[in-house]
Parts: sequence; structure tokens; C-alpha cells
Amino acid sequence: MDFYYAPTTCSQAAHILLHETGLQFRAIKVDVFTHRLEDGSDYESINPNGYVPALMPADGTLLTENVALLDWIAGHGEGLIPPGAMGRTRHLQMLAFISTELQKPFVRLFFSESETEKAELTTILSKRLRWTAAQLQGAYLFGDHFSAADAFLYVMLRWAAMTGMEIAHELQKLAQLVECRDSVRAVLARESVQPLHAAA
Repeated sequence: MDFYYAPTTCSQAAHILLHETGLQFRAIKVDVFTHRLEDGSDYESINPNGYVPALMPADGTLLTENVALLDWIAGHGEGLIPPGAMGRTRHLQMLAFISTELQKPFVRLFFSESETEKAELTTILSKRLRWTAAQLQGAYLFGDHFSAADAFLYVMLRWAAMTGMEIAHELQKLAQLVECRDSVRAVLARESVQPLHAAA
């Protein structure tokens, strides 16, 4: 199975989950600006949209869109989706929130050249991160067990730190817990990025 990623992007969440599940995969780095793979080949010949993450299982089916990948990967692991009749639905709800209400504004913030827009986006993101902190049901989003949504949220907390945004204490603790996981250590090493916390 081939996994297409770019370091520090939203694909980091799926990268973490693949390690969590123990699925066998080959990680292939993509330059998201040139749309080239490490061997110089054209990534758009694999994923015409040109963005990451993407996953190609052995049957050759191309899976794209982070929420879909995270749900699919989590379904192949143990305990990565909250239990109960509404567990998966609530999990998908949180994944969708992170994707649309956190990731999208962060991307605009990174690339905006307007100081006014940056200030507005920072205010919006700070408010949404405070709301997210209030959703914690324990150490993690859905209690005391790590989920795919926690992996995705961790990436957003890294992005918040990159912008110097203030992060609620509860979310800082979550990030510290996430960085203690073997899967996260492996991905940070593979992507050549430093952990946020000394505890990792």
C-alpha cells in the first residue's frame, strides 16, 4: 500500500494513524508545490488534484480527502473510533469540523498577505480552538482513548504553535500525550520535524 504525504501538512494525521494500526505501507514524499515525487515523477499522474494525503491500497483504488482516509485507516485499527451507537458519527463530525473549521482557515492564514485578514483569521481560529478544548471528554477528545480525531487535532495544534497562537492548557496537555506515542515519534522522525514538547 502506497501512502503519499508531505511533511508537516495535514497528511501527518493519516501518517500517524497508519503507524497506530500497524498496516504495512510505503511512505512516499510529495513536493506539494512542484507536484513531484522524490524520484522526480509527476504526482498528478497518480492524484490529478495534486494534494496530500492520498492512499493506494493493493487493489489500486486511490483514496483521497483526509477525513475519508482517517476514517478508513481508523477502521483497520483497534479503538481508534469511539465506541457506541453514535461513536463513528460523532467521530466523523469532529473530523469534519477540524478539516473545515480549523484546517481551511489555517491554510488561508499561512498564505495571506493581508495583515487585516491574518488578524481576523487568528481571532476566528482562537475561538474555535477554545471551543475544541471544551469538547474534551477526558485526556483526549473522546475520553481516555486516543482516536483518529486526536491525531488530526494534534496537527492543527502544531500549526497553531507555528503561528505563535496561544493554546489552551487542556490542548497543550493533549499534544504532550500525543507526542509520547510511538507512532508519533516515528512520524516526526520520518518527516524530520521536532516535537512540540520536551516530554516527547
